[in-house]
Amino acid sequence: MTKKLLGIDVSTTGVKALVIDGDGAIVDSYTTPLQLSNPKPLWSEQQPGDWWAAAVNSIQHVLRETNAGDIAAIGLTGQMHGLVLLDDDGAVLRPAILWNDQRCATECDDIRRRLGKERLIQISGNDALTGFTAPKILWVRDHEPEVYGRARHVLLPKDYLRYKLTHEYAMDKADGSGTLLFDLERRDWSNDVLESLEIPAGWLPPTFEGPEITGRVTNKAAQATGLQVGTPVVAGGGDQAAGAVGVGAIRPGVLAVTMGTSGVVFAATETPLIESQGRLHAFCHAVPERWHLMGVMLSAAGSLQWYRDALYPNVSFEELVSEAGRVPAGSDGLLFLPYLCGERTPHPDPLARGSWVGLTTRHTRAHLTRSVLEGVAFGLKDIFALIQSVGLKEIDQVRVSGGGAKSELWRQILADVLESELVTVNTTEGAAYGAALLAGVNAGVWPDVDTACSQTIRVGDRVSPDDTNVRRYAELYRHYQSLYPALRQVSHALSAFESDS
Repeated sequence: MTKKLLGIDVSTTGVKALVIDGDGAIVDSYTTPLQLSNPKPLWSEQQPGDWWAAAVNSIQHVLRETNAGDIAAIGLTGQMHGLVLLDDDGAVLRPAILWNDQRCATECDDIRRRLGKERLIQISGNDALTGFTAPKILWVRDHEPEVYGRARHVLLPKDYLRYKLTHEYAMDKADGSGTLLFDLERRDWSNDVLESLEIPAGWLPPTFEGPEITGRVTNKAAQATGLQVGTPVVAGGGDQAAGAVGVGAIRPGVLAVTMGTSGVVFAATETPLIESQGRLHAFCHAVPERWHLMGVMLSAAGSLQWYRDALYPNVSFEELVSEAGRVPAGSDGLLFLPYLCGERTPHPDPLARGSWVGLTTRHTRAHLTRSVLEGVAFGLKDIFALIQSVGLKEIDQVRVSGGGAKSELWRQILADVLESELVTVNTTEGAAYGAALLAGVNAGVWPDVDTACSQTIRVGDRVSPDDTNVRRYAELYRHYQSLYPALRQVSHALSAFESDS
């Protein structure tokens, strides 16, 4: 048999099925789009049944080019933190509440009150945030008691696909640690948190390391998808952990930066490290017996998208960035604060606002553009500084991906600001690719995750810091750091003038 591996990724926008071969080469990929529901302000939901229908469609598409019997194992990944509630028969009780749902602020306060913020962070590695699963469970208890009374199983989005494929209730440790119900050091459910929140432990499934088998494809699932009965399904990982596997960010010193609409900085650790105030997320890695720290800025490449759309909609990104390349580092004293959607790391503040500081009549469109690129880089530097402050002093290499990473100028600015070599890698399929690698470890294609990554992931372009720009940006970064505390009060006051329309 020619071993092939299937990675399935249930993201917010679509379900991807990705097939790779034993050398890590991509054989086929297909994504079925999903719709998002926002029935009320702050709400974000999807129907789990839609995930399954989309997964069936995507799997069927890739199996048109691949013999189902060649699929040696399946890895799962997907959006983190979402709440799927099932009854005793495995039926869905209500639409899934997603990671970007914001209805649970009161429940977050309740969690801090019950456990104490410091104790919560020490156990779970995280503060209570509206995106996590635990406050969503409490919201259902408080607002939908009839649904809560019938609940018997709590799953995350990708684990609902696992249930449909294998008829098993299971979860990987990376995704489980993103629920706020985990003991980070023990890598399993926290009895202290569950008891304090009065959540039945029996609702939660057993947890597994990323490459471990959690079940096998059932006859019913095989008939629906075309997969072969008995194909093993491994635990996989949440999208950030699986995505880190997919770019090889699996050991300390190699960081992953994702430059999408938002920006994510991911740092693997060999021990569970915690930022004392909870400003960084601390989760288990999809790699067995490793952990990771993660910070998120809400407007990374999204800042450039807004800038172009709002001010220069008829100018291409290429033209704008090309102009910016002719402006010296530091944009002649112009700083941009990229808090266009509020911020998460290092300032968990939904009322933080963006701004330009230092504008003069000598500043041109090229200066504005470059300052946006630099402002995003400074925002990522904030996350780097936090990560280094909790014990990861040495950063050997930064592996960058996402739409923003396509810009050579932006990559150079990032390297200069972060004072680190910046590289791209040959893999661009993200979390689905990482899930397929985890499946390959279980199937015996590779002996462990480290080997899987070393044999399939290759470094592409390298960008080294420019010493002159490093010094200039280090000085400017100190001024950038002063902006949020200086503008916080006025930003909060100005938010009261925003229209609801």
